[in-house]
Amino acid sequence: MNLLEIIKKDYQTFPLNPTYLIYAENVYFKDPMTEFTGIKRYQTMIQFMSTWFQNIDLELHNIYQSDNIIHTEWTLHWTTPLPWKPRISIPGRSELTINDQNLIISHIDYWNCSKWDVVKQHFILHNKDK
Repeated sequence: MNLLEIIKKDYQTFPLNPTYLIYAENVYFKDPMTEFTGIKRYQTMIQFMSTWFQNIDLELHNIYQSDNIIHTEWTLHWTTPLPWKPRISIPGRSELTINDQNLIISHIDYWNCSKWDVVKQHFILHNKDK
């Protein structure tokens, strides 16, 4: 299975059983909320998400590779465990840089919304009749 196929499969089951072997030990990760280096920190972040958030769904819209960068476009959905159970959606994209050993050495996520937009989703009731 090639790297693009593994990533597609991981998106379909996210955050369950990610294929950590496709990441370099010192992988660099950055998104609008956090930034760190190391596969152990990445595993901790995924574990936190799977423990804290409910009904996580990572919807993959597009994936392609140009040179040594894999590009993905996605929407991440989850239910936050607040009494009113808000359903959160973050549209975004990722750039995954791979090295000569075909391992991901950099994973940078970009959101198509602001951090404030995500916070507001927790407190604004969405009218489903719109």
